[in-house]
Amino acid sequence: MKLMEALRICQQNPSDTSENYRYALLCGCEPLHLKTFLTAYLKQKYPNHFIQTETGLYGDLLGNIQRATNQEWNGVCVLLEWADCDPRLGIRQLGGWQPAHLADILNSVRSVLGRLQEALLALAQKTAVALSLPTLALPPAAYTPTFQHNEFELGLQGLLNDFATHLVQSGSVRLLNPAVLDRLSAPATRRDVKSEVLFGFPYQMAHVDTLCEQIALLITHSNPKRGIITDLDNTFWKGIVGEVGANSVSWDMDGQGQIHGLYQQLLSSLASAGVLIAVASKNDSDVVKEAFQREDLLLKAEQIFPMEVHWNAKSESVGRILKAWNIGADSVVFLDDSPMELDEVKTKYPAIECLAFPTNDYSAAYALLIQLRDLFGKSILSAEDSLRLQSIRQAQELSALTESGSDLSAFLKEANAELQISFAKEPFDTRAYELVNKTNQFNLNGERYTQAEWKQRLDAPSSFLMTVSYADKYGSLGKIAVLQGRKDLNNLIINTWVMSCRAFTRHIEFKTLEVLFHTFQAERIYLEYTPTERNRPFQSFLNGVVERGLTSLGEILSTSFQQRCPSLHFNVKVSV
Repeated sequence: MKLMEALRICQQNPSDTSENYRYALLCGCEPLHLKTFLTAYLKQKYPNHFIQTETGLYGDLLGNIQRATNQEWNGVCVLLEWADCDPRLGIRQLGGWQPAHLADILNSVRSVLGRLQEALLALAQKTAVALSLPTLALPPAAYTPTFQHNEFELGLQGLLNDFATHLVQSGSVRLLNPAVLDRLSAPATRRDVKSEVLFGFPYQMAHVDTLCEQIALLITHSNPKRGIITDLDNTFWKGIVGEVGANSVSWDMDGQGQIHGLYQQLLSSLASAGVLIAVASKNDSDVVKEAFQREDLLLKAEQIFPMEVHWNAKSESVGRILKAWNIGADSVVFLDDSPMELDEVKTKYPAIECLAFPTNDYSAAYALLIQLRDLFGKSILSAEDSLRLQSIRQAQELSALTESGSDLSAFLKEANAELQISFAKEPFDTRAYELVNKTNQFNLNGERYTQAEWKQRLDAPSSFLMTVSYADKYGSLGKIAVLQGRKDLNNLIINTWVMSCRAFTRHIEFKTLEVLFHTFQAERIYLEYTPTERNRPFQSFLNGVVERGLTSLGEILSTSFQQRCPSLHFNVKVSV
């Protein structure tokens, strides 16, 4: 992006009724064009919001972070440079490069990084924080030639590594990956010496653009994709299994299929992190079954569900997979080596992301693996991630039981179902926040929140948060429901209510209301309902429990709810 384009984007404003998003850009240098570019990229991410970007005082990064802790933000972007750790590591302050001074510089940097770490962790308890580590090279302060590494520079890098490791381990501060920045912005071209000396602004414009684009991506990233549907022949493995046989397709060096092996390896890693993997292949199912019995596969058959192998259209397979997963096409990536198959699926499901597997281009195939990591990567893994595939299979079995006309109530009674319900208000409960911002079908109103907005809701004196975890004799589904609302006299007003599709048809929503009525001794529960394109399951539920038809404020009376509630068979544990 060029400066004029960034300025043009910044001047564009949405309607007067749009919500205001407030971000902080904290650095020790003059913010100048940094603010312009960051605001432009944030506006591109949130085109229907007013974006307000505020900066701090020149030369006081630590103080800027400490002052920001006392304010409300939708996110805070922090740009750290070596000069913020000690002015002698910049080029605007003279004196201090003699060999005798280097040990003192190291001690100074150690002290400053310790205070920065403390301030950043405190700030991250209130809002989302994205941090860029130093992007500019150290000045020629050491006594060795620049092409020779030395103890002083290694010491500085060690202190920075310890600082970054502690922040990453905290799980609350997002760090920009320096390797990605190096790939996009050559380190030798970043510094503008004249501008830094004369104006206190140290960056070339191209680096400003790259840095702001990446830090904006980091602070706003929250919704990774959820499922991969993959072809088999010349995608999952090298070769056409129906022609060469199950033992002749390859994914290793010997068979010149190493790039397919790396693809399998990445899929296995993503599956272990909770990403859903399915197969859509035009093939003979018996031959494919034989191939998946090979012990050298890197992604095992048990990590895949469902597996659609037949000669019908790929779009039909994709449709059945989406139904089995119960997620939207916009959360899924479809991979195939055939442009025709990609076009056929894209025509039927425009929202799905279709990617070509470049079988004969090693560099392009490796770039595809990096792209997949970016599409599916997430900041933190939760316990529920490892349970996702198991719970999808359970939901399928339960759905089949219901459709067959079996007695659902009797089945649930024998399932030994247990609900763990917590009323602890934890603003940075990763799983709860993820459910609120991802769930579409059982969703009261489709509202999404930034971390700061979510925390602000929970901080209100009369508000409450309810999270629900589920397990039965078939296994655990983990945390599957979140409700947020407030108490008003003898009434409850629910602002947010979401439940994972994995928990459908178990009567958990009824038990949730029953616990709410009992815990708060409420006479009425009001639901701030808004219909969306995808929350029909929630609409169907509400139609059976609200008093006078479905409106924007659905009312449920305690007395009539008890009459309408089905038989519930749960062992419930409640904690506050």
